[in-house]
Amino acid sequence: MKKKIPDKTVQRLSVYYRCLYFLSQQGTGEISSKSLADLLEMKPDQVRKDLSYFGKFGKRGSGYYVPDLVQQIAKILGLEHGRKVAVVGMGNLGTALAAYKGFEVLGFNVVATFDVSPQKIGKKIRGVMCYGMKDLNKVIKEKNIEMALLTVPPEVVQEVTSAIVAAGIKAILNFSSVTLNVPKGVKASDVDLASELKSLSYFMTTSNR
Repeated sequence: MKKKIPDKTVQRLSVYYRCLYFLSQQGTGEISSKSLADLLEMKPDQVRKDLSYFGKFGKRGSGYYVPDLVQQIAKILGLEHGRKVAVVGMGNLGTALAAYKGFEVLGFNVVATFDVSPQKIGKKIRGVMCYGMKDLNKVIKEKNIEMALLTVPPEVVQEVTSAIVAAGIKAILNFSSVTLNVPKGVKASDVDLASELKSLSYFMTTSNR
């Protein structure tokens, strides 16, 4: 029976990857679980436990060899060959996401954007071609796009979700305030910026009391 990996562990694995990637770019050769945990404000036991789900990494007394661990985590996350991504909805947020260079560093390549505005369709936005929604199915298949960042208005988000799922998308990062209804086999994750800001506001309020 396949071992169930906790969602929180997978999320932390992405954080480890980002940190280790930048350490490798700075020339760091080895790092202990304690040093990695300190950088991420975590406990060393948590780091070791998370990584143990996927095998044995590092050596007792010397820690982890950073370049190798970056490659291993990239493989676990399916990033060793990169992932092709589309941004659907080219308002201010969609435009900013399409222009974000950090995606490429972490193994994600935005290869297409989609919108309904005639002023945007057929033009490159931040270097990426914008297509009309009627071309969604064709472009996703031609470019082998696997993931979508969804930044459309709440009133059309479910309709657009159904369309991109029908086109073959299996993973969606949803920036709308609406919880998506997706079929089995499709993963949708919500990013509620307003709620996060409210949480930060609450923290600031209580910390000042």
